[in-house]
Amino acid sequence: MNESLEPMIQHPYFGAFVMFVLTAVAFNTTFWIQRIISRKIAQKRTDKLKTAPYECGPIPIKQPNKIPHQFYMVAVLFVLFDVEVVFMIPLALEYKNLGMLAFIEMSAFIGLLIIGFLYEWKRGALRWQGIR
Repeated sequence: MNESLEPMIQHPYFGAFVMFVLTAVAFNTTFWIQRIISRKIAQKRTDKLKTAPYECGPIPIKQPNKIPHQFYMVAVLFVLFDVEVVFMIPLALEYKNLGMLAFIEMSAFIGLLIIGFLYEWKRGALRWQGIR
């Protein structure tokens, strides 16, 4: 074997690199094979019914029901607060090792969450339009 390739082959991540290259080659090969086969097998009909957009019922002219923007606001706020709560898990797992520092940090974090929640509540982001 070539002596200049020896250090590269002994690298701890060489196997992962080889697997990455083989996976990329295998993916591209199967992608192009299935693309060629599907184009050969697929029937190409140009009937008027075949080229029309699929829709159940009458042809839609206008969307009758609009989704209120409050739905998106509540969804975004839910995701925001949910992700912030997920940040508490690592700190809770290491609470015994960190001691009082963890308690102070968690208290400040929960305080900021409460301030943010109260701000959104006061601004009416959680209020539906029909409910007062």
